[in-house]
Amino acid sequence: MMPFLEITENPASGTLTLNVRVQPRASKDEIAGSLGGALKIRLCAPAVENRANESLVAFLSDLLKTPKSAVRIQSGEHGRNKRVEIRGVTRQQILDLLREEA
Repeated sequence: MMPFLEITENPASGTLTLNVRVQPRASKDEIAGSLGGALKIRLCAPAVENRANESLVAFLSDLLKTPKSAVRIQSGEHGRNKRVEIRGVTRQQILDLLREEA
């Protein structure tokens, strides 16, 4: 279970935003817990030519069973700390999935 995960809901737009800490060049794509209110995700893709960002979007969309177009990196495209906006899912859906993954 995630000890603390900062998730911001925007009911007007039907989106929520979460902080993500990405570790590129990992041995496999996986959720690695939380770190300072951010969801820590390990990705196989390197942080070169936007590959880690594309991998992050694909990983989250697959995990949440939502289209890739519903997942958008709001900020942090050039760093490990990112804010990700997800459309069409609820806070509870994310928390339930994270409990299953943990």
